[in-house]
Amino acid sequence: MDSLAMKDGIGDQIHLVSIQDGLEPLEDRKNLERHAESVLLLMPKKFEELIEKNNSSDTEKITCVIADHNLGWAMDIAAEKEIRRAAFSCAAATHLVLRSSLRKLIDDRIIDSHGAPTKKQMFQSSPTMPAMNTAYLGWACIDHKKIQIMFFENMVRSDRSIKLTDWVLCNSTYDFEPAAFIFDPKITPISPLLASNRHGDSVGSFWQEDLTCLKWLDQQRPQSVIYIAFGSTSILDQTQFHELAMGLELSNRPFLWVVRPNITIDMNDAFPVGFLDRVATRGRIVSWAPQQKVLEHPSIACFMSHCGWNSTMEGLSNGIPFLGWPYFADQFHNENFIWNVWRVGLGFN
Repeated sequence: MDSLAMKDGIGDQIHLVSIQDGLEPLEDRKNLERHAESVLLLMPKKFEELIEKNNSSDTEKITCVIADHNLGWAMDIAAEKEIRRAAFSCAAATHLVLRSSLRKLIDDRIIDSHGAPTKKQMFQSSPTMPAMNTAYLGWACIDHKKIQIMFFENMVRSDRSIKLTDWVLCNSTYDFEPAAFIFDPKITPISPLLASNRHGDSVGSFWQEDLTCLKWLDQQRPQSVIYIAFGSTSILDQTQFHELAMGLELSNRPFLWVVRPNITIDMNDAFPVGFLDRVATRGRIVSWAPQQKVLEHPSIACFMSHCGWNSTMEGLSNGIPFLGWPYFADQFHNENFIWNVWRVGLGFN
């Protein structure tokens, strides 16, 4: 994507430019080890080349870099070139605080020098912060030892880079996480980053949104529909998928269920025999939904979610109670906030 002008009246002020990931065109990008190497070792060179190419031309110079908080190398490159920089976290502020506490966790022998938990236990980044479980540390959930270590070491490097930025921006609010913002006043809340105050359809969806589900919701009673969506990366095995389907059938409630094409391994035999016929009068299944519009709809009663942070913010902003079924990484901590801190939902064992 080279120099694509954005809409909404901003003309050619924003251009999207792709950089190479360093992998061969036909190379398997689902190989986690190669993917991690490309992000941590190969892409930084391409990013630096992009800045040098732009700033050596007659175009306007790059004067500020805003980078994901996991891409410490982007902020380091900007610092070397004396460019102002901001780290942006799309996750909770609590996880930025966790990053800055890694050295203390090692010193307290809660984790070892490679980030592995010394044992399963609860801990707090500070006395005012909610307790966390070492079993659910984001890097510890990765079932690949080498990638787990790479991920942890990148977090340590990125934390050093974040500390040297001009700004730290976070998709959260003070009201949701006061302890985190008190602990680190440098973190600036800029949330909720929702498109609900704009007209038209939002952009950036991974799949085509099925807008017909909104008309279906119009036909349901207020606060009657269970909405089930597990984001773009969660995967259920066949047993989990069947159990969820049977649970929805036994609930005898109307439901809107987002079933991605790759949410389980074998979609050809995903649903229990006869399930679709038995729930046809009260269940709506779509491959992708306009989630913000769904959660704003008056017929929604609760949100069964993987507890990804964006979904969490969208549900909270619309006052929807949660049923939490986290999959990995920060989602377990987000569920802890939903259940034990904000008390706006329940979790599953």
